[in-house]
Amino acid sequence: MKKLALHWQILLGMLVGVLFALLMIQFDWGPKFVTDWIKPFGNIFINALKLIAVPLILASLIKGVSDLKDISKLSKMGGRTIGTYIITTVIAVSIGLTVVNVIKPGKTIKEETRNELMDSYSGDASSKIADAEKQKEAGPLQALEDLVPSNIFNAASDNGNMLQVIFFAIFFGIGLILIPEETAKPVKAFFDGFNEVILKLIDLIMLAAPYGVFALLAALVVEAPSADLFKALGMYGITVLLGLGLMIGVYILIVWVFTKKTPKFFLNGISPAQLLAFSTSSSAATLPVTMERVEEHLGVEEEVTSFVLPIGATINMDGTSLYQAVAAVFIAQAFGMNLDIATQLGIIATATLASIGSAAVPGAGMVMLVIVLAQAGIPEAGLALIFAVDRPLDMCRTTVNVTGDAAVSMLVAKSVDKLGEPHVRDWDDIYKNKPKEQ
Repeated sequence: MKKLALHWQILLGMLVGVLFALLMIQFDWGPKFVTDWIKPFGNIFINALKLIAVPLILASLIKGVSDLKDISKLSKMGGRTIGTYIITTVIAVSIGLTVVNVIKPGKTIKEETRNELMDSYSGDASSKIADAEKQKEAGPLQALEDLVPSNIFNAASDNGNMLQVIFFAIFFGIGLILIPEETAKPVKAFFDGFNEVILKLIDLIMLAAPYGVFALLAALVVEAPSADLFKALGMYGITVLLGLGLMIGVYILIVWVFTKKTPKFFLNGISPAQLLAFSTSSSAATLPVTMERVEEHLGVEEEVTSFVLPIGATINMDGTSLYQAVAAVFIAQAFGMNLDIATQLGIIATATLASIGSAAVPGAGMVMLVIVLAQAGIPEAGLALIFAVDRPLDMCRTTVNVTGDAAVSMLVAKSVDKLGEPHVRDWDDIYKNKPKEQ
C-alpha cells in the first residue's frame, strides 16, 4: 500500500468498501455488523478532519493575510477571488438548466412512483422545509449580520460557522499588518508554527484515508434505499452527473487556458482531495487536504491557498448550485409544470446567492434548494422526490465544489504571480532530512 500513490490507495479503499458491503448484505446480520462495527471508523475519520478545519482556517488565514504586508494586496486578491467564484457559479447553474431542459428527466417519473416517493420521504422533506422557513423569515441583511460573530469561541465551536471564523481571521490578520513589524513578529511566529503543526497533522490523518473511505463507502451501500427507487430516479441522477461532468470539464479548460497547466497535471494534483470529498460529502472536512494538495502538488503559494481556499469552501458551491437548478426543474417537470425563461433566470440568481450562504457540510444544499423552489413557485413538498438519491449525488457535487476551489486558486495565483512549481512534503520528511548522528 505504501508504494501506491495516495489517490490509488483511496480508490482501492472505496472499491473494497463497496465489495465488502455487497458481501455483508447477503447475510441477515451483515448490515447491522457494518453499521455497528465498520461505520464508526468512517465517522472517526471525518471527525478527525473536521477537528482541524477551524484551527487550519485560523492559522492559515491569519498567516496568509499578515504575510501580504499591504491591505491593497488583500483587496486585490479578495476581489478577484469572489468575482471568479461568482462567475463559475453562474456558469454551473446555466449548465444545469441547459442539461435538464434538454434531457427532461422529470417526464419519465410515473405518477405511482411519484406518490411512492412522496409517501416515503415526506418526513425528511418537512424537516428541510421547516429549516428553510426560518431562513426566509430573516431580514434582508441577516446574512451580513451573521457574518460578524459576537464570540469567536462560540463561532469556532461549530463548523457551520465557517464564515464567522474567516471574518475573524481576516480581521485579525489586518490588525497584524497595521501594527509595527517588531510588535507583530512574535504573534506571526506563533501562527507560522501553529500552521506547520496543523499541516503535519493533516499528513498523519491522511495515512488513515484509505481505511476511512472503506468504512464510509461500506456504510453507504448497506444503508442505501431499494434498487427500484434508484431505477425510477435514474434519469434524474444521470442528468445531474452529466452536468457535474461538464462543469469539471470547464474547470480543466479554464486551468489549461489561463495557467498553461495540463489536465493531467491538474487532475493528478487534486485527485486525492476529490476522492475524499466524494467519500465525506463535506467541503469543510476536505479543506485541510485540498489546501495541502493545491499548495504542494499544484504549485500555488501558501499566501494564496490560505486565503482563497477557506473562502471557497464556504461560498463556492458550484456543484451544489448546478444540482439545485437540475432538481428544481426536475421537480417542476414531475408535477407537469412548464417554467418560462424569466423563472429560470430567477433560478440562476437565487441558486447563485443561495450557494454563497450554504454551509460546507453534508445535506446543506437541500435546505437551500427549498428557497430556490419557493422562488420559482414549485411545490416544496416535491423535495421528497429526490431524497432517495440525494446522498450519492451529494458526494458527486461536493467533488465538483472542491475541484472548483482548486481551479480558482490556481487562477488567482497566476493573476498575482504566485503560481510556481510543486513542492511535495512527506509526513516524515523532517526525519528523512535530519542528519545522522556520528
